Amino acid sequence: MPESFQQQPLQQHFHQQPIHISLVALPDAVVSTLAGIYDVMNSVAMLGTSATAFQIEIVGEQTGLLMLASGVPFTVQRAISDISQTDIVIVPSILLQPAKAGADNLGERNTAMENGEWKLNRYPQLVQWLGRMHERGAIICSACSGVFLLAETGFFNGREATVHFGYANAFAAIFPEVNIHPEQLLVISGAREELICSGASMSWHDLVLYLIARFAGATVAQEIARMFALQWHQEGLAPYIVFSGKQDHGDAEIKTAQDWLAINFSTANAVDELIRQSRLAERTFKRRFVSATGLAPIAYIQRLRIEDAKRRLERTEASIDEISWRVGYEDAAFFRRLFKRTTGMIPGAYRKRFCIPGFVR
Repeated sequence: MPESFQQQPLQQHFHQQPIHISLVALPDAVVSTLAGIYDVMNSVAMLGTSATAFQIEIVGEQTGLLMLASGVPFTVQRAISDISQTDIVIVPSILLQPAKAGADNLGERNTAMENGEWKLNRYPQLVQWLGRMHERGAIICSACSGVFLLAETGFFNGREATVHFGYANAFAAIFPEVNIHPEQLLVISGAREELICSGASMSWHDLVLYLIARFAGATVAQEIARMFALQWHQEGLAPYIVFSGKQDHGDAEIKTAQDWLAINFSTANAVDELIRQSRLAERTFKRRFVSATGLAPIAYIQRLRIEDAKRRLERTEASIDEISWRVGYEDAAFFRRLFKRTTGMIPGAYRKRFCIPGFVR
């Protein structure tokens, strides 16, 4: 299991001197994460307490205005060539260029994101600088997809990490030596707990709250959370992941079965029906299905059913028992257990978190 702040006691390291943070700006960076991390970490000093303060700088390959991926210019305050030592380095979310443009539905957009392109060796100076900072004792952090840049250093080879679940396939293809866990919110590894990465998008909230708690104390982190109305995503990222079965495996027989399941997943004895339609031996069908999709047929069906149940919980007021029946489970208790095991939340809690608010309906 990956190491995370939810699974281990927090090792707090209070300092009398301000902690220096180098927040990296690069052309692929997303402005919301970059600016958000800057504002939240910089706000600790505003509390007027005796807590450790953070001195945060926007750093990059050169100073001056830098056009970010969001199309917004951002000022780089200090060049990395002038920084010989720092306490914490944070690489914010970056936007991978989609290999497929013009997607017009959710499935195509997910595919485009999963096939996002990260070109290696674009930032050799940054990678070398990150290596020097790590050697000199810095804590190295990434928010969301910022781990693509960090992975080029080799720090994470053989270690645990997380990344935005939409980029997980692209990351695994480029960095197979890294043990990636996109369902994990925050993963901490390294001999000194010095390698920290957060998962999808707004989980940078958890990254900064963790750093504040680690260096300034849990009470200060809680005050900052209240000030900005930030939330700890204690349930992890599994509830946010939309299941989309692997389709590019090249097995036409299994693709036909997947197409049938997409419509008929709630059918009773669906696995038996799939085998009957395929005209393959049961053992052969199951072996090919696992090879093509990475899941056994029953597990694949369960994921489809839970995904449909999630949409019903989000968009309808149907009872949980009714939803259980509609997605293919007569035993509502079993459905509740399966839903919790898959998403990390019970159905009622999921509905409360993700349902469309009444004021926007």
